Amino acid sequence: MKGHTLLLHLFCTLLLFLGVLKSSSAGNDSNDDTNGKGVYIVYMGAADSTNASLRNDHAQVLNSVLRRNENALVRNYKHGFSGFAARLSEEEATAIAYKPGVVSVFPDSVLKLHTTRSWDFLKYQTHVKIDTKPNTVSNSSSSSDIVIGILDTGIWPEAASFSDEGLDPVPSRWKGTCMKSQDFNSSNCNRKLIGARFYTDPNGDDDEGDNTVRDSIGHGTHVASTAVGAAVTNASYYGLAAGSAKGGSPESRLAVYRVCFNIGCRGSAILAAFDDAIADGVDVLSLSLGASPGFRPDLTSDPIAIGAFHAVERGILVVCSAGNSGPSSYTVVNDAPWILTVAASTIDRDFQSSVVLGGNKTIKGRAINFFPLSSSTTYRIIYGESAKTDSTSLAEARKCHPDSLDGNKVKGRIVVCDGKDDEYSTSEKADTVKAVGGIGLVHITDDNGVLASNYGDFPVTVISSKDGVTILQYINSTSNPVATILPTATVLDYKPAPLVPNFSSRGPSTLSSNILKPDIAAPGVNILAAWIGNSADEVPEGRKPSLYNIISGTSMACPHVSGLASSVKTRNPTWSASAIKSAIMTTAIQNDNLKAPITTDSGLVATPYDYGAGEMTTSEPLQPGLVYETSTIDYLNFLCYIGLDITSVKVISRTVPNNFSCPKDSSSDLIPNINYPSIAMNFTGKGTVKVSRTVTNVGEEDETVYSPVVDAPSGVNVTLNPEKLQFTKSSKILSYQVIFSSTLTSLKEDLFGSITWSNGKHMVRSPFVLTK
Repeated sequence: MKGHTLLLHLFCTLLLFLGVLKSSSAGNDSNDDTNGKGVYIVYMGAADSTNASLRNDHAQVLNSVLRRNENALVRNYKHGFSGFAARLSEEEATAIAYKPGVVSVFPDSVLKLHTTRSWDFLKYQTHVKIDTKPNTVSNSSSSSDIVIGILDTGIWPEAASFSDEGLDPVPSRWKGTCMKSQDFNSSNCNRKLIGARFYTDPNGDDDEGDNTVRDSIGHGTHVASTAVGAAVTNASYYGLAAGSAKGGSPESRLAVYRVCFNIGCRGSAILAAFDDAIADGVDVLSLSLGASPGFRPDLTSDPIAIGAFHAVERGILVVCSAGNSGPSSYTVVNDAPWILTVAASTIDRDFQSSVVLGGNKTIKGRAINFFPLSSSTTYRIIYGESAKTDSTSLAEARKCHPDSLDGNKVKGRIVVCDGKDDEYSTSEKADTVKAVGGIGLVHITDDNGVLASNYGDFPVTVISSKDGVTILQYINSTSNPVATILPTATVLDYKPAPLVPNFSSRGPSTLSSNILKPDIAAPGVNILAAWIGNSADEVPEGRKPSLYNIISGTSMACPHVSGLASSVKTRNPTWSASAIKSAIMTTAIQNDNLKAPITTDSGLVATPYDYGAGEMTTSEPLQPGLVYETSTIDYLNFLCYIGLDITSVKVISRTVPNNFSCPKDSSSDLIPNINYPSIAMNFTGKGTVKVSRTVTNVGEEDETVYSPVVDAPSGVNVTLNPEKLQFTKSSKILSYQVIFSSTLTSLKEDLFGSITWSNGKHMVRSPFVLTK
């Protein structure tokens, strides 16, 4: 099947189903005591202390398991949080769930991967000049002690993106390690790649290629180089997207945690990586993986939400991809409020493979292919329905379904296939056409949107349904229709950009509609970055494997934000995780390079459910003016509001004050009051609703006044109290209240708006949504 993007997509869609099967099946252990048992994760909340000793109740529960079967233990978690993974029967798991100190017990499910020029485009989107102070770290610093941890498929350490040239020695505070394997030595690490760990599959489903940090898939290498890759000149994918490639924070250090095996990314490995990363000393964690919208664990059984909570509690910012299940609503994943959740957007670069019809009329198409058809229109072109077999319906042939085309009619011709409301992909139709002797495919579909998929050596292009009408009219207008498909060309300064692609998962959050998710959008379409050096996939005939690849997904958007977060941390080393998150969100933009509102692939104006606060910028977050500090108490209150009792909350968190208690009136209606950079709240049947926020002045001027600009939807009145925020040397933290009022008795749809505080230099914007 053509297209590495499609291969990754198919690989990832299988992972969930494999995971459900594996988590409920027996382990492959030869010990009779483990047959018929699956791997379960026993989560026990906060760790005992920083010296990695076990809590008493943790030790007691674990010992009770080991007494029954000394080989049951898979992993132990003791650095960032308490718990373990073990082979248990369903009855054993149920019994353990009621033990003192146990928060939850759940199967070890498999999560999936959410699978350059982008940084230059983001740079041009900025609208504020940033000051450089002598006592701060310059954004162009050649070396930083900030460490980004990547949980993914591993690393190809020889890639030029991971060169340590110009970097200072490894930070003395770093406690990580470089694990050795048959194909990975400690010498593969350097001053850039300072940590490398892998986690074996507890069910024994891995092979030798999985018992290593070395990346055999490419996804992890691509993600890591996008986040922190060193600048590399003359990078391209077989001549496409040519130029210099670099990550968002090339001065930062990299620690890799390989949690994804050939079958997927196990929850027990993800939790182990979080546990190790906390102890190792990372500053930012980046995860381009997650659950499927159809399989949504609650917070106490979600490995990413659990690990992220304990990381954030220790000051580590956790950035996660939103998922690739859009454009349907309620598809966003990784939506816990302590996670920075990233949607995908486009950049101003396109990959076009046009169709030239007889008479030299050119129809723009989008695809990546390398087959050298002649540029002259010497090839016959035929519509699929005109090449049907005797046993096939017109509809099947029109859409080029398998076994629907007559080879005698197709051989030597370019075939036009309809893709409207069809379950078969462009790649599958290319295989069908090629199998019966066709020499090219023109696929008419709007499903791919702005995505340029890779079809290797077979001439393929994808055109819109609007342009499809023109091609079909031409075919029907002549007895000898001819055409050609031009090789792919890189188009720069493409407009409009950014826009939100169809695949990017959308809000509202299924966890709670009172938290706005996703948080931010970043480039995730057709991104060029480093690749594994031994890949044999999609190599054009007569060429060597490319050291770079072009792929798409919120997987690619996520490292753009984690790279930016590292730069913000470098510039502001004392900032908390929530301050960095706030800086990135409140400085986002909502207009494209035509100075019009950002739209979606379908042409509709994007909303915060599509892109959160908007498209990330690269300079403004370094000096945002004001930040919203979301404290651990906010997150503990959130746990209370969604229904956890105080006993569970105190087990989960290591920082619960002695006098903390869940509010007596805890309910989801109180969630909007946590100090989040955006606002989401239910408005139906309520004439007036109020919400409070607190901001901290982190700007250059101690004495400054911020005034608000409110963008309110029709029929809604927004009042701020106080009307201005006047900061002084002694008053750096101020609060305000937002009062939403309306005469509307009910909402027909969710309403969107924003509140922007400005002092003339900084613009600090918070989107809001009022839900029906």
